[in-house]
Amino acid sequence: MTALATARTLLFVPGNKPALFGKAAGSGADCYIADLEDAVAPADKEQARSAALDGLAGTPGLIRINAAGTAWHDDDLQAIALAPGVQGVMLPMAEDVDAVRRVSDRLAGIPLVLLVETARGIRDAGMLAQVPGVTRLAFGNLDFALDAGIEPRTDDEDELLYARSALTLAARAAGLPGPVDGVLGDFKNTDLLRRRTTRAWDLGFRGKLCIHPSQVAVVHDAVRPSEDEVAWASRIVDGAGDLDGAAVQVDGEMVDRPVLLKAQDLLARAVV
Repeated sequence: MTALATARTLLFVPGNKPALFGKAAGSGADCYIADLEDAVAPADKEQARSAALDGLAGTPGLIRINAAGTAWHDDDLQAIALAPGVQGVMLPMAEDVDAVRRVSDRLAGIPLVLLVETARGIRDAGMLAQVPGVTRLAFGNLDFALDAGIEPRTDDEDELLYARSALTLAARAAGLPGPVDGVLGDFKNTDLLRRRTTRAWDLGFRGKLCIHPSQVAVVHDAVRPSEDEVAWASRIVDGAGDLDGAAVQVDGEMVDRPVLLKAQDLLARAVV
């Protein structure tokens, strides 16, 4: 599967249903996440942890653990630190820098995805992103809106623009890849998923959380550059060379380093 740092799609699968792990891994998603948090009832947490880790041993992927401060958090960390097949850990409700450091220390060497979904987490996103071991930031749009008392009513969730922009800037300042955008619960609404995905990429996000396999292809298609964009990028790259520090003119367009880097990024996305 695609490396976590460059994954465009991360597909959630209930952690207590390891029979679905193989299907998730073969769904076309860049990564899949065995979910021990929202997908599992409190009475089933212990059984789900055991089942998920057994499944991951045969079909490696990521795992979303329970949040710091919950009754299952420490046991999740203890079990995962010794388990094979865990390619990364998602920490929900990431908002406390010290708590994130403790998770990173306990899971040394395992990439960490921070799901930022509270007002405090957005406020401190810059510090969270700099904790060693953190590989990506992700946006928990539904829980954040609830925590902040925001009611998103627009298709593009413009009400959450500040939070998304804050995550993008925090990730960039910390040298991390673009963050992973949150879920769309209405998984049958492909038009809305396409619009929200495109909007997220325009804001600097480079990944999308999915809750159903049918969403994966829609996201990948939404972020794939158009033929016109690829043609433009090819002309820029072919005509500009390495610039050598100077701006050049290509087909009547002045091209400097930012324009060349944009063109190179488009071409890289076109071949994924």
